[in-house]
Amino acid sequence: MDATAVVTKPHAVCIPIPTQSHIKAMLKFAKLLHSRGFHITFVNTEFNHKRFLKSLGPDSLDGLPDFRFKAVPDGLPDSDEDATQDLILLADSIRKQYFLAPFRGLLNKLNNDAISTSNNPPVTCIVSDGFLSPFTITAAQEVGVPSVLLYTFAACAFMGFMQFRTLVQKGLAPLKDESCLTNGYLETVIDWIPGMKDIRLKDLPTLFRTTNPDDIAFNFKMEGTDRAHEASAIVIHTFDALETDVLDALSSMLPLVYPIGPLQLHLNQVPEHPLNIGYSLWKEETECLEWLNAKAPDSVMYINFGSVAVMKPEDLVEFGWGLANSKLPFFWVIRPDLVVGESAILQPEFVAETKERSLIASWCPQEQVLNHPSVGGFLTHSGWNSTIESLTAGVPMLCWPYFCDQQMNCHYTCNEWGIGMEISNDVKRDEVEKLVKELMEGEKGKKLKNKVMEWKKLAKEATGPNGSSYKNLDNLVNQVLLRKT
Repeated sequence: MDATAVVTKPHAVCIPIPTQSHIKAMLKFAKLLHSRGFHITFVNTEFNHKRFLKSLGPDSLDGLPDFRFKAVPDGLPDSDEDATQDLILLADSIRKQYFLAPFRGLLNKLNNDAISTSNNPPVTCIVSDGFLSPFTITAAQEVGVPSVLLYTFAACAFMGFMQFRTLVQKGLAPLKDESCLTNGYLETVIDWIPGMKDIRLKDLPTLFRTTNPDDIAFNFKMEGTDRAHEASAIVIHTFDALETDVLDALSSMLPLVYPIGPLQLHLNQVPEHPLNIGYSLWKEETECLEWLNAKAPDSVMYINFGSVAVMKPEDLVEFGWGLANSKLPFFWVIRPDLVVGESAILQPEFVAETKERSLIASWCPQEQVLNHPSVGGFLTHSGWNSTIESLTAGVPMLCWPYFCDQQMNCHYTCNEWGIGMEISNDVKRDEVEKLVKELMEGEKGKKLKNKVMEWKKLAKEATGPNGSSYKNLDNLVNQVLLRKT
């Protein structure tokens, strides 16, 4: 080799699905790669690029010389809304390959820039959300670089999505008619999923629950695992000890599978990351941390249904009175768009009844809240980011799954890991009150707390030196991302 040759940094182009939870996980992963010497180009849609600037400040995406933010169009009509886009329209846009041409154009521009400027190395790998694989694998093959798929779900949910084709082949999906939703059909036990036991149809990701074979969301998720075997590697945001059986099964079905979670525990070991940027598309309200400071340890119930879940006005009322009647302190995040079709307005009587012991916010820094000593329980929609953040913080859960992978996360949280209890889909205040009290003060709550503290310890071990996730991250970088194709 020529002694004067310049050794350029490896350059990872990272592209998430353009929704809050997927962006958050991908941005954490990108920061980890950056801390290991990678030049990063992080690709948002133009819509979310604007939302970040609004929530984090006009200079927030200036990045660093070796951590740049770029934006591509998403094929949807222009909008200035500060809310999650219509997920069906997004899925349709991805399925119709509207992203491929702009993404291909961006890769070519980055590689052309690398020829003309020394501070922008050529692209050496693509890290894409797994559900963007229909176009990102094509793009990686064209450029001739490794493609890594990050599935920001639990391994159990990923395995659930992997079964969608089989459901179709076995005639179990799409549903024959709407009555299947109410006649006990979803209680059918399926015993043929590798690495899983006691799974019912109702525990699988919900998107197969359609009578339409051309349903956009169902096909989007089905196609999102079709090309997984073509990827250079699969990364899953979980850790070995948590999902051993499912991970073993996935490893026998796909090329290299790397469980590397929890991502935040890796980042906690990186000395102050120079890219000091948050992950939220909404402006976070931090006043809640001062409010929590004044509360006793493990005394506060935290309630947050994530960035996408919605509910009926009557559900909001039932949750509210269940919390009020528990007489326990609580902190409740209510997004402006949480209630379908109208504003989330709480009754004056509820406000009067709870004002001494409650706090309501529209968004918050969730990981700081979950790790606050005064938080003793989490009422959640069972999204995966929320679930693994709660486990990592040692906080037991009440689960009210809304859609997609959340049913599977709830099933595992309550039945396999022993760290949560499920609230029935048809919310009633008496059940909410009873379960909140049980979680915060009852014997069952104590058992769940002990169990979640065990998992918290195992998560920390997994990401510590010699831990399974730590080694997997090392192997992923050295054996796949730095590999010359």
